[in-house]
Amino acid sequence: MRPADLAREHGISTQAIRNYERDGCLPLAARTPTGYRIYTELHAVALRAYLALVPAYGHATAGAVMTAVHADRLDDALAALDRGHVQSLRDRETLATVRAAVGRLTDGAAPGTGLPALPGPRSVGEVAHRLGVTPATVRAWEAAGILTPTRDRATGHRRYLPADVRDAELAHLLRRGGYRLDRIATVLRQIRTAGGTGEPATALDGWQQRLTARGLAMLTASARLDDYLALRAEPPRRA
Repeated sequence: MRPADLAREHGISTQAIRNYERDGCLPLAARTPTGYRIYTELHAVALRAYLALVPAYGHATAGAVMTAVHADRLDDALAALDRGHVQSLRDRETLATVRAAVGRLTDGAAPGTGLPALPGPRSVGEVAHRLGVTPATVRAWEAAGILTPTRDRATGHRRYLPADVRDAELAHLLRRGGYRLDRIATVLRQIRTAGGTGEPATALDGWQQRLTARGLAMLTASARLDDYLALRAEPPRRA
């Protein structure tokens, strides 16, 4: 096969094929006496495996898996996949927690973070400590319009009331779910102004759909990688 033959199946460029080989995502190709690459079915199956791994685990992990396989470090490849599954499970647990939090917002209850509600106004340092982030992060959320604390008239220091702490907790959970600051600001604004859960529910449904799509992509990637490992294990054919 030529680079164009591999590229055509996936709608990518021949330069991408050469780059994947250079980066270790494909096995090294043999060369003709004039220097042209010779690709085989092994390269085609490897490319399918790599391109299936990308939407499931991301470019970095996909590359790490394939380079580990080509270096005969199968356990390292499997460990990289395991970390992806662990992260996926954490994302699902985070989503469930955020759903519980959003469901309680209209009832005036504290979000389901497992933490007791903080009475009275709190400082930025206390809120940051509660969430396990830096005060600079909390201030960045304020700059993005996510938090709207009041100020102490005498000192000018930020004062976070229970509702502000609730917003900070929900913002922290959404950040862990991969949401951008501007999107989180939209969700929190809707909660504060409308008191409903329509916008947050829509956002969380989208998050759920992405997790489902990623889970299905992981299944596909596992099948493609298994095909490649099986082909690599076959004894070379005799001419």
